Amino acid sequence: MTTRLNPYLNFSGDAKQALEFYKQVLGGTLSLNTYGGFGAEAPPGYAEKIMHGMLETPSGFTLMGADNPPGTEKPGKGFAVSLSGDDAEELRGYWEKLSEGSAVSVPLEKQMWGDVFGMCTDKFGVTWMVNITEAG
Repeated sequence: MTTRLNPYLNFSGDAKQALEFYKQVLGGTLSLNTYGGFGAEAPPGYAEKIMHGMLETPSGFTLMGADNPPGTEKPGKGFAVSLSGDDAEELRGYWEKLSEGSAVSVPLEKQMWGDVFGMCTDKFGVTWMVNITEAG
């Protein structure tokens, strides 16, 4: 396996729902492992929560996530997941699904730098940026 860099998202009890939503948006194979499934003693109410989840998509994206037990929340909400490239149809498809029911802070439209760009925060609190490079 080659070395890769990918986002690892932290959730407060809804990792399964979030990762299943991202699978609907991005496609691919999703593996979910619960705290209880590892046989370790889980925090109260966390046996069925996600200890580790991984989505691998046909486009080569890898997105990981987990539910953080109470008291172990991770700092760092100052991030966004960015999807970018020149396949306008694919990227617009991701945008349509991600932005549905989200808080759109920048509508997907042509920007001053010449690309089409949009930004939204989905129903799970994750900020997404989509940038479609315009052919020059």
